[in-house]
This record gives sequence, structure tokens and C-alpha cells, in this order.
Amino acid sequence: MSHPHPELGPPPKLPEGGLRVTPLGGLGEIGRNMTVFEYGDRLLIVDCGVLFPEEEQPGVDLILPDFTSIRDRLDDIDGIVLTHGHEDHIGGVPFLLREKPDIPLIGSKLTLALIEAKLQEHRIRPYTLEVEEGHRERIGPFECEFIAVNHSIPDALAVAIRTPAGMAVHTGDFKMDQLPLDGRLTDLPAFAKLGEEGIDLLLVDSTNAEVPGFVPPERDISGVLRQVFGNAQKRIIVASFASHVHRIQQILDAAHEYGRRVAFVGRSMVRNMGIARDLGYLRVPAGLVVDVKTLDDLPDDEVVLVCTGSQGEPMAALSRMANRDHQIRIVQGDTVILASSLIPGNENAVYRVINGLTRWGATVVHKGNAKVHVSGHASAGELLYFYNICKPKNLMPVHGEWRHLRANAELGALTGVPKNRCVIAEDGVVVDLVDGIAKIVGKVQAGYVYVDGLSVGDVTETSLKDRRILGEEGIISIFVVVDSTTGKIVGGPHIQARGSGIEDSAFSAVIPRIEDALAKSASDGVVDPHQLQQLARRAVGKWVSDSYRRRPMILPVVVEV
Repeated sequence: MSHPHPELGPPPKLPEGGLRVTPLGGLGEIGRNMTVFEYGDRLLIVDCGVLFPEEEQPGVDLILPDFTSIRDRLDDIDGIVLTHGHEDHIGGVPFLLREKPDIPLIGSKLTLALIEAKLQEHRIRPYTLEVEEGHRERIGPFECEFIAVNHSIPDALAVAIRTPAGMAVHTGDFKMDQLPLDGRLTDLPAFAKLGEEGIDLLLVDSTNAEVPGFVPPERDISGVLRQVFGNAQKRIIVASFASHVHRIQQILDAAHEYGRRVAFVGRSMVRNMGIARDLGYLRVPAGLVVDVKTLDDLPDDEVVLVCTGSQGEPMAALSRMANRDHQIRIVQGDTVILASSLIPGNENAVYRVINGLTRWGATVVHKGNAKVHVSGHASAGELLYFYNICKPKNLMPVHGEWRHLRANAELGALTGVPKNRCVIAEDGVVVDLVDGIAKIVGKVQAGYVYVDGLSVGDVTETSLKDRRILGEEGIISIFVVVDSTTGKIVGGPHIQARGSGIEDSAFSAVIPRIEDALAKSASDGVVDPHQLQQLARRAVGKWVSDSYRRRPMILPVVVEV
């Protein structure tokens, strides 16, 4: 199996007749999926998603793919193929279209409707091309064929990309639910046909490659939901992804069966479910869905609220309910259903929300104690089946952390893909398909780009480190006035602390140390304010470390008079 190496340099010029594949996100992580295909001097992008921040990224709203390697080639992009409408596949599109608004977007009806609604908020009107399974479209030098795949959102598509260099197939996210709620199966006959034609490079969803067996059908959840609805005495509050149309459909069906009314809470949930209903992907019985403002007129045992926040997101509706920071107040006897899996890295945030809800008297039903979620990604048994159908000549696992990518490559090798043709890459690693062989040839920049409010890319790893220190250790400020000629202290030192756990009165012990350090520097003829600031910083830093075993942020200010 091929592995990236730290010493990889920039890739060489693409050989004539070769196909270059550069993942800019989604490899080594769950999120911000984006893959660039290059043939000749033209580019085709598959997906452009976001990654949601973890606890060690305070203040960050979203994490984008790094567009640096394609920024000077935006005119070479023939289109962006969107495999489905989840945020980790479409959330980055507005930020790329800000740089060039006329890049065409290609996707299914629901996918385009979701991204168009998102782009409207950014005041961008995109060029779109609606496709469906079985369609073939020529996009520049890339002939794209779209294949139906089953996932946790309707209208998901895989794409086969034909070029003179060979055929690459990107599965997007998929599973093989044999009893899908919408009757739309993963089109295995179409994949088998592609396999017979010859798949030169297969890029495959790796999320569940470590999980043995097959993913249970989505409809298995219905019985559990009905049981929960039957036992609930008061309100039912369901937290789900705002795009999980199949899951919301089952909630609506259960509510209708038990005579409850449903209200959607949260802008993204209201918007997405409205789109799904208008396009016919969500079947809503007349009178079932009501405005949240009318719920006060209904008895608690006739109410269902559907909201976001299943991953513990601090600003989502469910987290705010748990913190008593929402108009909807959790009361004794409410039932809360977390109808989703735990995305790696979100565990602490989710359990914090569960504990908060339980504290106020809610019964919380989640994947850990009831079967209220099934995955949208193929498990190992399905992947083996898939490889035996497709018979790829080269394999490149995508969409997953390192353990997922490696497990997926090993599954491919078990089905007969030569180990040296199973290419395990990571974000930014460039893979060339030349003469039927895929191999790693170099690396481009593919770091995290942080979105913080209206700021895109201004937050750096250094500033995040500063934020973590401020959050964990606090801050100490030192103010000193010195004579500009002699460097002697004429005012201060004054010291204040915030969040450090050290009382201001305790700093009387360190003031003599600062005075001694600055007096010694003055006698040595050192009067530069910057050097004096460093002396003060070191004096206070050593004292805090020795006395308290802490490392707060220290901000010295030296003013000359």
C-alpha cells in the first residue's frame, strides 16, 4: 500500500495523457470533503464541504478546505459536482464561489435546491446543471456519468469520470440499504457495468470500513420510534441533522400515528424541511406541521419539536435548551430523542447536553440506549461486496480518518486489488493515474482555513493557541512606566490578572523581582521598551510557574516618559 511521506515536495507537471487527483479535504478527517480532478489543463471538483470545529478550536465557526493550490486556476475549473446535500460536502461552496461566482454547480434536484438556498444567504446566484441517475454530461474534457446511491439524505449520487487517461469513479457517501424508505437503491447493476468496462481508479467512502457486517435498514428505526412515542407522557423533542430527510419522515409518521403535531425549530431545519416538502421528498399529512408559536395552545402530550443540535453544537437549539437559554424550557417528563450518531470529536459536547437535559427532568433517548440511529455509510461487508462488483484496478479510500482509510484499503486488498495499487493518501497529497497505474507524486498545501464570524482565513494556529491559553490559564497584564533616558522605573509596576486563579494581592511578592530585573537592565544601559517588556514577562512567568505551576498568557506594557 502507498503511504504519504513528510519529504514529499510539489508535484511535477502532469504527464500528457495522465489524470491527476488531489484531495483538499476529507482524508484523515470526517468532513470538508473536496477532491480536484485534473486532465490536460482543466479541473473538475467533486464536493466542497466544511468541517465543524472541536473543543481545541475555540471561537471557530467552520473549517474550510484550503483553496491555495487552485486559487490561481479558478478559470480552469469546468464545474463542481456535488454528490449530495450534506454540509460536509456542500458547506464550502459559498466560500469558493465568493472567489469566482460563475463556476457551474452540477448535482441532483434536492442537492441543488439546498445549496441554492444557502447561496441566497450569501447573495450569490449560481449557474447550475441538474442531473439524475443514468445521465451522462460532458463537463470540459470530463465525461461524467451519475449513479444512484443510497445514503442518509435523498438524491445522493456517485459519479464516474471518464477521460482519455481512464475512468475514475467517486462514490460520494453511500450504503446498501436494501429496504430504503424512498425505494431508491444503490444501483449495483450500474456499478457492475462500470466494472465490466474497467474502473481504473475507485475512490470509496471509508467511514464505516472498520465496522463488520452490514448496516441495518433505516426502516428498523420506525418500531423503536413508535415505542418511544407510545411511552412519552409529555412533549417529545427530536434532535437531528437538518438535512436528514429520511429520519424526519419517520418522526412525522410516528407523530401522525400518535395524534401529535410537529413544529420545526431552527432556521436550517425549517428551511431544509420546507425545501424537501416542496420538492416531494418529504410527505407531510395535512395539518401535521404547525408553527412553533402555536404550541402553547396545545397540550404537552400532543407536541413534537424537531430541532438541530444532535452533535452538541453550543449555539444549536438543543444545547440552548439544556443550558436554559432557549424559549423552549425543558420540564420534568419531557422526552428528548437524539436521532443521530456521534461524530468523532463531539462526544464530550453531546454528553454535556445529555446531562443538562437530564438535570431538568427529561428522559433522553440516544444511540447508546436505544436503536434510534443507523449509519448512512457502508460497513465492511457492504464494501467487500462492492469491490467484488466493481473490480477496480486502483483503489483510493476517501472520506475518513486514518484508521478508516487503512481499513478500507485492506478490504480492497482482500478482494484482489494489488496492495501497491491501494493508495492511502491524505489531504493535499497528489495522486497521478498514468498508464493505468495510480501513485503518489507530490503534495500541495491543504491546511485548515478557519471561519470566525465574517473572518475567513485570518484565524491562525498561533491565535488558536493563544485562545486556548486564555481559556485554560487566564491572562496577566503588567504595566510599567520608565524614564526614556535612564530606563529607571518612574511608575508601577501595576499587575492585574483575569482567569488565572491568582488574587491580585498575591502579586506583591513578584513586584520586587520586576523592579530588580529592570534596575539591573537600566544599569547595563538597556532602555529599549521591547527588551524591558521581555524582562518583565520572564520575571513574572518564572514566579507564576514556580509558585502556582501555571502558564497564563502574560502581556507586559512598558511606557516611556
